Amino acid sequence: MSKERVHRFVSKDLTVRIAAVNATEVVKHMQGLQNTYPLATVAVGRSMVGALLMASQLKDGQMVGLFFRGNGPLQSVYAEASFDGHVRGYTPNPQYQPPNYDNGLSLKEALGIGILSVARHQPFQKQPFHGTVELVSGEIGQDIAHYLHQSHQIRSLVSLGVYLDSFGKVQAAGGVLIEVMPGVEEAVVEKIQQNYESKQPNISKMLMDGALPADLVKPFMDGIEFEELSHDHPIEYFCPCTKDRVVRALETLGEEELQDMIEKKENADVTCQICGRPYTVSVAEIQDIKERLYKASLH
Repeated sequence: MSKERVHRFVSKDLTVRIAAVNATEVVKHMQGLQNTYPLATVAVGRSMVGALLMASQLKDGQMVGLFFRGNGPLQSVYAEASFDGHVRGYTPNPQYQPPNYDNGLSLKEALGIGILSVARHQPFQKQPFHGTVELVSGEIGQDIAHYLHQSHQIRSLVSLGVYLDSFGKVQAAGGVLIEVMPGVEEAVVEKIQQNYESKQPNISKMLMDGALPADLVKPFMDGIEFEELSHDHPIEYFCPCTKDRVVRALETLGEEELQDMIEKKENADVTCQICGRPYTVSVAEIQDIKERLYKASLH
């Protein structure tokens, strides 16, 4: 488990709320599990950081899921985080490589034109709240800010960073989310924007230089007083996969395919793509699944 947590802050007049995080360890963990190449690492890593920052502003037990879908070669990126610090991320193309790196690690062409779907899950709620917006840049942070403005009328600044070494391995990952509450004086918005444009804070470099989450926030909030709020939830890469879920997935294969596995005396070896956890379903268990499906079909 990471010792890091999302740090939450608020301006003294309560009109601006801020979240900041050093998510290096959980993004490293994701890369180790999925063997992601540079562009996929940056895409999934930024999405995980963005989800953590958004989830920290929810309530206990609530979760947020970010699903980026585009017509580019990366196709899609998914990240999910909870208020209490659980996070996971995934792309179906973890080993995608562009023809060249002339554009650096820009995600615009890798994701292409598409949409961002955001789901907010609340305990005891049967259906999550869904919001969908068009991708404006494919660079994750700008798309999250666009979603917050379009769906919640919240103007925000989202700065996300994932720094890789020359071997493509994660060295630093983190971010800052600044949300301006509706009705705030325009001077406050302009001050934050001016700070951002004049200082150009580089989240990755600051983390590499040993910056703490409060240090990440300072350049954006220069001239605006703020204080930290309590949010004592260590962040952790967490996947809710279970053997029961694997069994339910096998049920979708149907009787014919299950019978084929039984005849070949093949155990079903399944590895969760998101967390790397391996599961084995024995031939006897496959037989039980098939019999259950057959009995259900009689009804």
